[in-house]
Amino acid sequence: MKMVEERENKLDPQQVIDEFELLSKDAGKIQEKTLQKILEENGRTEYLQQWGLNGKTDQVSFKNCVPLVTHKDLEPYICRIVDGDLTPILTRKPITTISLSSGTTQGKPKFVPFNEELMESTMQIFKTSFAFRNREFPVVNGKALQFIYGSKQFKTKGGLAAGTATTNVYRNSQFKKTMKAMQTPCCSPDEVIFGPDFHQSLYCHLLCGLILRNEVQVVSSTFAHSIVHAFRQFEQVWQELVANIRDGVLSSRVNVPSIRSAMSKLLKPDPELADTIYNKCIRLSNWYGLIPELFPNTRYIYGIMTGSMEPYLTKLRHYAGDLPLLSADYGSSEGWIGANVNPELPPELVTYAVLPNIGYFEFIPLVENVDGVEATPVGLTEVKLDEEYEIVVTNFAGLYRYRLGDVVKIKGFHNRTPELQFICRRNLLLSINIDKNTEKDLQLAVEAAAQLLLNEKLEVVDFSSNVNTTADPGHYVIFWELNGEASEEILKECCNCLDKSFVDAGYVSSRKVKTIGALELRIVKRGTFHKILDHFVGLGAAVSQFKTPRCVGTTNLSVLQILTSNVVESYFSTAFS
Repeated sequence: MKMVEERENKLDPQQVIDEFELLSKDAGKIQEKTLQKILEENGRTEYLQQWGLNGKTDQVSFKNCVPLVTHKDLEPYICRIVDGDLTPILTRKPITTISLSSGTTQGKPKFVPFNEELMESTMQIFKTSFAFRNREFPVVNGKALQFIYGSKQFKTKGGLAAGTATTNVYRNSQFKKTMKAMQTPCCSPDEVIFGPDFHQSLYCHLLCGLILRNEVQVVSSTFAHSIVHAFRQFEQVWQELVANIRDGVLSSRVNVPSIRSAMSKLLKPDPELADTIYNKCIRLSNWYGLIPELFPNTRYIYGIMTGSMEPYLTKLRHYAGDLPLLSADYGSSEGWIGANVNPELPPELVTYAVLPNIGYFEFIPLVENVDGVEATPVGLTEVKLDEEYEIVVTNFAGLYRYRLGDVVKIKGFHNRTPELQFICRRNLLLSINIDKNTEKDLQLAVEAAAQLLLNEKLEVVDFSSNVNTTADPGHYVIFWELNGEASEEILKECCNCLDKSFVDAGYVSSRKVKTIGALELRIVKRGTFHKILDHFVGLGAAVSQFKTPRCVGTTNLSVLQILTSNVVESYFSTAFS
């Protein structure tokens, strides 16, 4: 009986792949049916009725009647739901859970409706990418060292459960069931994942992984940043962890009773294991290849590694040694879009195949008509190879023609469904007048300048930026945290290199005629970006969902205050003097 149950609980990767192949071959028809299903279910809601659809569920009527919107447009409706209005506002069935975006971009989190349909699409994405991943990198009866953290859920004024999107997923029973079916249950007990202090949870994640080191086959987190952060922390506390394993006594730094109680069931004196870990650590050169040394049966490292996570890849590769880095799927707090079905591609080239049954997708071509009017959105199967688009989402949780703000490039097709490459957020990151620089432009500039530090064995731990318009003329400010002391000469070179690396024509011409001032590089104290992380966690964000704000504007004054109050040195570029 038990064997039959186990067989039923195990995921059949081939079956999942076959299902995806059928969906992707008929992507156009599936999109039609998906929209029809969403509109049949929610056509009588207050939001959709005001646009005069009158029961129509076809694509043409939908696009003609319902406008493109942003979160700001839907905010009044969402606020009523949050406050307890149970009438069918956005969805026929009441929304019972609210997701909070990370809030690192705008300085405050957005409220987004979350329901069981979104949970089901999350699990479908997880299973699809796992099936393709497992074909290339099979895991068998292993465990996952997952650096995941559930922030607190709280009740809104209207009594709804609210938490970060990741917390809503981790707290759902389907998540654990799916991880078990994928034969990679988490090493850490729930008490560690949902602990109230993420520093203590991180310490115990590491400890759980070490205790079960031979069973760990996957090391993962939602974002690459969390994995890098965890092993940077390991460098600081590894001897303490070894002592805990040797004596079977948990460090006094962990004082949450529920965590201590859960860890006491796992932690037993094991001098032999302690010696093994100690010897491996002291033999490493600058922690290169740390992950495979600690966890010898690891098949790969997994997490979202695109967009604002790309700057952490160098450090992640350092810790990973020869282990493959596999980028996780493409989605947002508003819902999922695509799965990584080509896991052998490196993170820089990763693409995401859109699942045509989890939502209705439109794409705004990023070309302006002669009169400056925005191009008309096209459907999922109408996109063209190598063109860039902004994604528009309609889903089962009450978002209709919702502009996600993400720019993607069409890199290919899996049967009839497009494979997207994430390019950047559409909203401009750095702009003073005619200059237009995105997050990607900033990242490339930082990477170019950081090359100058390599000979000194220094690296940029993290970075952010700001447009200083209080000065006249306005100028870019780049904040760097380094892992050691750099000479003034090198930092001046880095500053000039940053300035020259912004190749946008509007920026270069403005610098030459001095309508944009000299770029300023500000070096901040060690641990400054950790303070920013702590700041967001204090506001209720989940560490798993944390993204360093790459550009800090006026909506994010508390973060700007943390950065400016920790500046130790400042340099101005002479590149255009």
